[in-house]
Amino acid sequence: MADTFSKEQRSWIMSRVKGKNTRPEMIVRSMAHRLGFRFRLHQKDLPGKPDLVFKRLKKIIFVHGCFWHQHKNCKHSHRPSSNKPYWNKKLDGNVERDARNKKELRKLGWKILTVWECEIKRPEKTLGKLVKFLS
Repeated sequence: MADTFSKEQRSWIMSRVKGKNTRPEMIVRSMAHRLGFRFRLHQKDLPGKPDLVFKRLKKIIFVHGCFWHQHKNCKHSHRPSSNKPYWNKKLDGNVERDARNKKELRKLGWKILTVWECEIKRPEKTLGKLVKFLS
């Protein structure tokens, strides 16, 4: 099935998708800050420009959207039924890039935590995950 939007319309829609400072990311930042941890944001010299970088701890947190990063077994990670070749290439590319970046970061000695967008809906669980990872 072809895309329901023209190329120009799709381009405009995609240009509005935020890559950083998303609501889930802001929530995780706030939690980490309230726990007393200080961090850098989107460090460009690291693979994947991690969302939160705890340099002293040598730890990184990525806050991933379930759809864009294809969270396994999550109801929010379904693929669109229109323009399947485009979406398959786009989403598979995101997953592959994430895996490459994480592999490279581990080689550099970083420990990595991924917080998924759907997990933010249970703040107590997310907070526990952060405490365990950062302690």
